[in-house]
Amino acid sequence: MGGSSGALDVLLTILSALPPALPVPVAIVLHILPGKPSGLAQVLGRSCSLPVREAEDKQPLEPGTVYVAPPNYHLLVEKERYFSLSVDDPVLFSRPSIDVLFESFADVYGPALAGVLLSGANEDGASGLMRIRAAGGTTIVQSPDGAQARAMPESAIRLGAAKYVLHSDEIAALLLELVNADDSGSTPAGKGRP
Repeated sequence: MGGSSGALDVLLTILSALPPALPVPVAIVLHILPGKPSGLAQVLGRSCSLPVREAEDKQPLEPGTVYVAPPNYHLLVEKERYFSLSVDDPVLFSRPSIDVLFESFADVYGPALAGVLLSGANEDGASGLMRIRAAGGTTIVQSPDGAQARAMPESAIRLGAAKYVLHSDEIAALLLELVNADDSGSTPAGKGRP
């Protein structure tokens, strides 16, 4: 999941709806100011039944755990399914970058991945979400109508990266449906608008 301006409240809504026995990991990039410690993991952890941790370099991904990108580091996943942190140049003025997260996860997880792009004031995340869609993954974008900052979701929709466009209270339900469909081999019912 990724977002920027206005995404924190939506993240809290989504995470609070996820069950403690979630069989998949969750990785989050939220644009935060570099240069100071982030309390994001603690803030999200107060509203979530899952453990929330700041991701560390070479840390393996565990199901049922939420990982947040540390300030001023790009967050990637390696093919062995552990995290990698990078101080490469910012992407669209952002480090961590949502595009970097989404592109690396698309390369590793392909069709087993769901990417969620939330409210934000720039275009970071749109091309990464398109990479997820091209790899056969599921792409979800917060409806711009309910987003505090419309630029991020609108850029993904304009690019054709969004399979689902949903209001914030519908996103967690679809994510749970996708996890359950993966367990049963079925596919989720059509939601939102492409």
